Amino acid sequence: MTTIRPLPVTRTSLTRAVAWVVGLLLAFAVLPAAVQPTAARADNPIVQHIYTADPAPLVHNGRVYLYTGHDEDGSTYFTMKDWRVWSSADMVNWTDHGSPLGLNTFSWASADAWAGQAVQRNGRFYWYVPVKNRATGRMAIGVAVSDSPTGPFRDALGRPLVENGEIDPTVFVDDDGQAYLYWGNPNLSYVRLNADMTSYSGGVTRIPLTTAGFGTRTGDPNRPTLYEEGPWVYKRNGLYYMVFAAKCCSEFIAYSTAPGPTGPWTYRGTVMPTQGSSFTNHPGIVDFKGSSYFFYHNGALPGGGGFTRSVAVERFSYNADGTIPTITMTNTGAPQAGPLNPYVRQEAETIAWGSGIETEPSSEGGMNVGWIDNGDYIKVKGAAFGSGAASFTARVASAATGGGAVELRLGGPNGTVAGRCAVPNTGGWQTWTTVTCPVSGATGTQDLYLRFTGGSGYLLNMNWWQFTPAATVTPPG
Repeated sequence: MTTIRPLPVTRTSLTRAVAWVVGLLLAFAVLPAAVQPTAARADNPIVQHIYTADPAPLVHNGRVYLYTGHDEDGSTYFTMKDWRVWSSADMVNWTDHGSPLGLNTFSWASADAWAGQAVQRNGRFYWYVPVKNRATGRMAIGVAVSDSPTGPFRDALGRPLVENGEIDPTVFVDDDGQAYLYWGNPNLSYVRLNADMTSYSGGVTRIPLTTAGFGTRTGDPNRPTLYEEGPWVYKRNGLYYMVFAAKCCSEFIAYSTAPGPTGPWTYRGTVMPTQGSSFTNHPGIVDFKGSSYFFYHNGALPGGGGFTRSVAVERFSYNADGTIPTITMTNTGAPQAGPLNPYVRQEAETIAWGSGIETEPSSEGGMNVGWIDNGDYIKVKGAAFGSGAASFTARVASAATGGGAVELRLGGPNGTVAGRCAVPNTGGWQTWTTVTCPVSGATGTQDLYLRFTGGSGYLLNMNWWQFTPAATVTPPG
C-alpha cells in the first residue's frame, strides 16, 4: 500500500504597534522586490526553510545560539505563534533546534509571539518575550526558563513579569551582576531585575526620549525622536550601547551610547540604512571567536516581505573610537569562522543552505530533515575532509515505495559525485535505519552538497550523517 504523507506546514514574526494600514500597504508593496538568492553561493538569509524574524543571538560554550520569531507562511500581519532556536559553531552552518517555546507555554497568553531575547545566568537560560495577555488584551512581557539553551522552556511565573502594553524586551547583565530589562514601543522603559531574573526591584522607569539621546524625527509631532522599537543593549570597553529600530516605516537601525546602563544616552547615528524588502528591522550584536557580528532581518526569501521575514548576519569591525560602522545587507553573509568536521556526527538539520527541504521533530530526539523531493539538497559549507574520506553513513527513514538516494556532491548541487547511498523503504517516516556507502575524491576543505534523488513524491527523512576517514598507512620500520 502506498503511504500518503500529509503536506507539510511550512515557512510560517514582532509587532508593530504602528499603523496597520501603513504596514499592510508597505508589505504588499515590497513583495515583488523579494530577492532571489543564488543558492549555490549565497548564505544569507541564514535559514531558508521557514520565515524567521527578530534575531537575538547568545554566545555560550563555543556556539552562537540564535533565538528568533517565526512568521507564518503567507501572513498578511505579524501572525506569530511560536519562537525558534538555532545554533552554529562557525556562523554559516546553522542547526535547527525546533520550537522550544510557544504561545501555549504561557497559559495566560492569547496571541502575538513577538520579539524577545534570551540570556544565561546561574546555569539557567531566561527568555523574555512579549505576548498578548488574555485577561487584559494588552501586550505584556513574560519570562520562560530552561536548563538548556535549546529548551524546552517553561513559564517561570505563570503570569506576566511586567505589563504596560508595550513590546520588544532586551535583557542585559552588567559586570557588577545587576541585570536590566528594557523594552518599549512607542516609549522606552526599564526595570532592575533581581538575581533570580524573574522579579525586579523598584518600579518601571521611563527613559527620556530626547533628540540629543535618540536623534530627531521629522514629520511626526507625536514621535519627536528616531526611537521606534526593538532595543538591544550591551557593553563594550566600558561604554554602553543601545541599538534600536528607528523611524517607522520603513525602519532603519540606529544607535546611542551612554556612560552607564541607564544613561544619559547620546545619539550616534545609523548602523544599517533602510533597505531590504521588509518595512521593519531588528538588531542583535555579539562577539564570537574574535569577531563582531550584526544580526538583522529582511524579506529576501522568495515570497518574503514585511510579514514574511528572514534573519541574516554580517561580520563587522568597530571603528577605532568604538563607533559602529555603517553595515549593508548582503546575500553572502558572514565568512565561515572555522571549518566543519565531517568525521564526527553532524545533524542533518545543520545547514548552510537548504533547497526544498523542511525540518520536523524526530522520534529519536531533536529534529530531522524531511519532506524531501527529487532534486532537493542541503549545502554544508567548508567541510574539512583532509587527506580523504573512505565512507559515508547516514541515519535515514522512508515510507516511499522505492525509497530514494543521497548523492554526495562537492562544490555545488551539480558538482562532482563523491558517493551515493541508497535509502530503502524502512516501513515508516520515523522508522530509522543506518546506511553506509563508499566515498572517493572527498579531500581538502570544500562545500558538501547532500542531493536527494528518486521518484516522485517524498523520498526519505534524514536524522544525522558522518564520514569515516580513509585509513592511513604507517610506514614500516
